[in-house]
Amino acid sequence: MGYIEKIQSMLQNGEISCVELTEKYLKAIEEANGELNAYVTVTPEVALEQAKQVDEKIKRGEKLLPLEGVPMTLKDNISTNGIETTCCSKILKGYKPIYDAKVWAILKKNNAILLGKTNMDEFAMGSSCETSCFGGATNPFNTDHVAGGSSGGVASAVGGDIAVFGLGSDTGGSIRQPASFCGIVGLKPTYGAVSRYGLVAYASSLDQIGPITKTVEDASLVYDVISEYDENDSTCEGRQGEPTYDTLNNDIKGMKIGIAREYLEGVREDVKEAVLEAARKYEEMGAEIVYFDLPALKFALPVYYILACAEASSNLGRYDGIRYGYKTEHYEGIHDMICKTRSEGFGEEVKRRILLGTYVLSAGYYDAYYKKAQNLRGTIIKAFDDAFKNVDVILAPTVPMTAFKSGEATSDPVETYLTDICTVPINIAGLPSVSVPCGFNKNGMPIGMQIIGDKFKEGKILNVAYKYEQACPENFKDTKWGVKL
Repeated sequence: MGYIEKIQSMLQNGEISCVELTEKYLKAIEEANGELNAYVTVTPEVALEQAKQVDEKIKRGEKLLPLEGVPMTLKDNISTNGIETTCCSKILKGYKPIYDAKVWAILKKNNAILLGKTNMDEFAMGSSCETSCFGGATNPFNTDHVAGGSSGGVASAVGGDIAVFGLGSDTGGSIRQPASFCGIVGLKPTYGAVSRYGLVAYASSLDQIGPITKTVEDASLVYDVISEYDENDSTCEGRQGEPTYDTLNNDIKGMKIGIAREYLEGVREDVKEAVLEAARKYEEMGAEIVYFDLPALKFALPVYYILACAEASSNLGRYDGIRYGYKTEHYEGIHDMICKTRSEGFGEEVKRRILLGTYVLSAGYYDAYYKKAQNLRGTIIKAFDDAFKNVDVILAPTVPMTAFKSGEATSDPVETYLTDICTVPINIAGLPSVSVPCGFNKNGMPIGMQIIGDKFKEGKILNVAYKYEQACPENFKDTKWGVKL
């Protein structure tokens, strides 16, 4: 049984009231957040008011909706009406949206309990959560290590049991990488399966919202609720087919699980061994492991950084001190004001990516970089299309390594970019992928693997992940933090 189902059973059976449960989580946040730094805003008034409504509904004998009464959190780039949404950037400090993101509107309608907003790399640009203006979230397995990025706060909160689930955003691995580092489950849905309306944009053709949870069953439940068609997002199609929860635990005997040899190159030995051990488990369950070549993967990292930075340079043009957040105090004229506001308001990593993006879009370099990257994007998409003609899902490491120590990422940005090498191809191709824990290194830090599917095959990849979770529960460990149910 997943945590969500367990909580709802406790609420319905009267073992605990929703207000009592919410107070437990708020107390746990108070005790743990000093070290984990997962939350940047805590919303006790909102949470307790929602909890009261759930208790009244239970008293009336009404059945709870799928996520009703479950304490959760949102990444700080998901708009919440009247609640500060900063993207963990100085330039948006104090900004309170005047509307709800579609995903939050859905969860609010379902009476999910919002505990607060969680930490992230500034504007989702980073792989360690350390570019946040609030300082980075830490790893619940060892607080000397990073929680990962950019949705590090959500992963730290869920891994540390100070939220049952959370929503993050994934532009190049920002859900799966922190889920892998924190030993939990992270689902990046198909591009267009979940509405991006109200998500503060980083790179619009790559961004996707998805759940971070402790179990595959919970990820499935959350995904089924939030994958609703939205007319306010022209790229949103909603979930295609039946709810994924209904297909969990289907037999995988005879299923073809592909492993691209290129995915295992340059990966640390302990990570590679854990992924291959998982492949052996699948073979024991009756699946067939198929090794194949995917040479287009070598283009993925440069293509991603050209496209993502180009889109970021355009999307972040709106932060000029006139309409949003921070504005410099001393200036001479409008140009000086905008220049100083952006120089003072953005952090170093964001400025680096805006400059890179502006460069590849500039006259004279557009054809050489941006246009070429777009062409190669088509090559990568076709390579995955061809692969799924021969295999049902693809198994790969989520990250080539385990969580690194705090401070290591900020000292070498290029080395940090390389940690995205396994995750970015999925965003480029718009595919779904779920990261699940598959072991631990000699220092006790979690190792993650990802199961990649064809477009809108979330049900299939979650089923494959669920079968592994049932076969290897020892890889899904609790930490010392938070609420124990």
